[in-house]
Amino acid sequence: MLYYLGNHLNETLEVFSFLRLFDSIIFRALSGALTALLLTILFGNRVILYMYKIGFRDIPRDYLNFSSSKNNSAKPVKTYGGPLLIGVIFVSIVLWCKIQIGFVIACLTSFVFFAILGWIDDSMKVRFGNSDRGLSEKMKLGLQIFYCTSFGFVYASPYLTPLPVEYATLLYLPFLKYPVVNLAWFYVPFIAFTITAISNSVNIADGLDGLAIVPVAFVMGVMGVFAYISSHAGFAEFLIFPFMPGVGEIAVICSVVFGACLGFLWFNSYPASVIMGDTGSMALGGLLGTVCVLVKQEFLFVIVGGIFVFEAFSVVLQDKFGVKWLGRRFFLRAPVHHHFQQRGLADTKIVVRFWIVAGILALCGLATIKIR
Repeated sequence: MLYYLGNHLNETLEVFSFLRLFDSIIFRALSGALTALLLTILFGNRVILYMYKIGFRDIPRDYLNFSSSKNNSAKPVKTYGGPLLIGVIFVSIVLWCKIQIGFVIACLTSFVFFAILGWIDDSMKVRFGNSDRGLSEKMKLGLQIFYCTSFGFVYASPYLTPLPVEYATLLYLPFLKYPVVNLAWFYVPFIAFTITAISNSVNIADGLDGLAIVPVAFVMGVMGVFAYISSHAGFAEFLIFPFMPGVGEIAVICSVVFGACLGFLWFNSYPASVIMGDTGSMALGGLLGTVCVLVKQEFLFVIVGGIFVFEAFSVVLQDKFGVKWLGRRFFLRAPVHHHFQQRGLADTKIVVRFWIVAGILALCGLATIKIR
């Protein structure tokens, strides 16, 4: 919205010629990040208080043998703050992005869909007063796969895809300069798996105060750099990246999410008074998965999003493979952050160590820009 207003004033009145800055992706990305950060901090307390008053509070699970440990005692009641994140990110994107661009429409659609799905899940938990009474795993997974498959068909269609047709279904790998294979319509199930897996991995990791929000910021920051490179003809040619006009708007979106995550951490850091809930974590995960697909860096997520991959892998290994098939446990409890909790590590130590690892992985992801 501000982009269009700035361009209009710049073209009509000479005194507003400085507004040509709105054409700069970097300027809008930085402005979007600052806008999201300030909005979150300014309105955070009001939204959190309102959500608390209407009873939208977390009902923590009882983890039995370690629920009474000092790591988990005397914690404040936490409010579901997903709507705060959703509202700030949505408003900031609308303010600073070219909203008619296909990349922006795709990102906003995924963001809103996963936010609604998460809101329904959180609302059911609050209504029944039980964290296990939300949407069933099958229902949640089914709706996610249905949406992601539909998105995949739009993405792979030469008439609807926001990407240049020649790049749409090519598969790229980190450390390699050129695509490895053209998946054609097989890209559809690959997209469905990628977005669904990333969304759920972020949701799984959101288990301790501040644990998921910082790694999300790191991954979004890295993906924003890759989006900017692919949108710049000179950089793309020099670094041998696919040149995709318009994908620079994703850099603005990533920057907005980065700023919103930092603002949310203001309230979500230990001891947190607010958590993302499924509304926030699923929306961020769905948006992140969509960004990875649109920037053509699906496998890069395995590196920069290694925290989320490890968290999801620990659940699959423990619950689906270990307990059901082998009748044994590989961890004291899954997801893996609860394993460390049960071993006696303080919540803050677990979280900060995960942040450090996430930062290192982000740097490794950035290294793939040149090590190719």
